[in-house]
Amino acid sequence: MSFVKIMAGKTTNMNNYMLYFRRYLSIAIILTCFLILYNHVIFNMVQDWSVDDNYSHGFLIPFISIFLIWQKKGKLAVIPIKPSNYGLILLGTSLLLLFVSNIGAELFTMRVSMLMVILSLSVFITGWKFSKALCLPVAYLLFMIPFPAIIWNKIAFPLKLFATQMAVSFIKILNIPVYAEGNIIHLSNTTLEVVDACSGLRSLTSLLALSAAFALISQHSKLEKFFLFLSAIPIAIFMNIIRLSVTAILARQYGSRIAEGFLHDFSGILVFFIAIILIYIIHSLLRWCHALRS
Repeated sequence: MSFVKIMAGKTTNMNNYMLYFRRYLSIAIILTCFLILYNHVIFNMVQDWSVDDNYSHGFLIPFISIFLIWQKKGKLAVIPIKPSNYGLILLGTSLLLLFVSNIGAELFTMRVSMLMVILSLSVFITGWKFSKALCLPVAYLLFMIPFPAIIWNKIAFPLKLFATQMAVSFIKILNIPVYAEGNIIHLSNTTLEVVDACSGLRSLTSLLALSAAFALISQHSKLEKFFLFLSAIPIAIFMNIIRLSVTAILARQYGSRIAEGFLHDFSGILVFFIAIILIYIIHSLLRWCHALRS
């Protein structure tokens, strides 16, 4: 009997090893196919992050997404794995989008299809319930995908004009002679041009990505998380107006060179850091209000 039990135990262990081997082999094959399909998409996207300061935050987004998944590890551990063949239908749709995007050389939809493939594979391998828990961390990867230039410019240009007008209005309060002509700020001794990089859209996209991660990690209600996420929009716009106003005032005193080089870059970093502090203050206020209600 003992010999039979030992052999049965060895057979069970062997079956478990084979099960693990097949599982990890399947994952390796799927990952290899994914990289073969999307290696050029990923390579071009990383190049965009490297050469375009508007999307340099893209390098951090995958790591934040992984952290968001890791944070859910306790919840994911108790969700039963129930593979669904509907994932294959979603996968086919995602690959069709990739095929059509390749024909039209549309980078944005090619990159979006990559996230759709990830979710489709998740549904096929783990099921709907497990994939639902992964949905937000995977959707967070949208922040690493650069906007199409036509959309970016349509947002950046009016935002640039708005920031210029608001900065000029703020400067006038200080009784400094100034007027705006489009995106040009005219001072008594110099003229400043508010270029696309100063529209505030760069800091807005980075701050939205940061506030989204902060909201997802926080213990707020869904409505409070949404409010915390959206608070990045007025904060980013307001801080950019303050930056433009201070830059214009300093340029009036010390010349237009003050708006270039190190001080220009440093002011951008300083303003972004202050914006992060403001988001944290809103987070603390929401937590304080929740404590009062309790």
